[in-house]
Amino acid sequence: MILDTYLKEYLYYLKITKNLSKNTIISYERDLKSYLDFIKTNYKIRDLNDIHKDHIQNFSRSLSRKNNSNSTITRKLSSIRSFHRYLMSENIVDKDISRKVKKPKTHKFLPTVLNMREVEDMINLTYENSDPLSLRNQALIEIAYGSGLRVSELLNLRISDLHLNKGLVNILGKGNKERIIPLNENAVLAIQKYIIEARPLLKAKKADLLFVNKFGQPLSRVGFFKLIKKLANDVHIQKQVSPHTLRHSYATHLLENGADLRTVQELLGHEDILTTENYTHVSKKRINKIYNDAHPRASKKEGENEI
Repeated sequence: MILDTYLKEYLYYLKITKNLSKNTIISYERDLKSYLDFIKTNYKIRDLNDIHKDHIQNFSRSLSRKNNSNSTITRKLSSIRSFHRYLMSENIVDKDISRKVKKPKTHKFLPTVLNMREVEDMINLTYENSDPLSLRNQALIEIAYGSGLRVSELLNLRISDLHLNKGLVNILGKGNKERIIPLNENAVLAIQKYIIEARPLLKAKKADLLFVNKFGQPLSRVGFFKLIKKLANDVHIQKQVSPHTLRHSYATHLLENGADLRTVQELLGHEDILTTENYTHVSKKRINKIYNDAHPRASKKEGENEI
């Protein structure tokens, strides 16, 4: 059918033009197939111009009746919007009928963020020893917090990605998109010390892979998670901390110290700035707490009496 033909063209566009990852494209395909099957089954539509906003809204209601979560429905509607924007841009349809479709209300995700003291406590703990694994941990934490890399990006780093004399690292992120991230001086020094003094003793099995475990094998996500949890526990942090917490803290601290949203979006490698905006909510919440704790007229303190 003609609807399926346009879906194939759209998926090809996502692969070639948008350069999205295979898993992301599979997700789009799954969402849009269920949507188009609903349209074909219930409305016998063959021409995309015959699809109306109510059809999409009814699809959303059908998902709700099947006990799909609001976040799942929102994701599917996002795929549908993207598809209809593409159809409009290619002059396949006359107008984008998905633009005004209402999304279900979802609970906004607010990531766990460490304050500066907590981050410094974790980093400082890695400097208490100078054995090979401690030197590796110093480099890991310095670059994880100092550059805000995703866990996969960090663990797949290669020595050839580093430009330490310029204080830069080249990252191949989601959808094979490249970005260049600055490294601070502490991170550069920790990485240099690890590469020169520790990594040879760990006998890395892969010549170019930067971070390895005590057996010289690639450091796993589980291994990195255990390291972060141990550091957090050892410095008595009560929050639920994971490797991604350092990325969240990096973004929030940048915004709190005056970085603009677009710059943080580029540094994090977010395709959609709405994802980056999550950190502004965290930042505002922290600023409000600081204000309420510090300003004498912000809120009534314990022991104060009304006059």
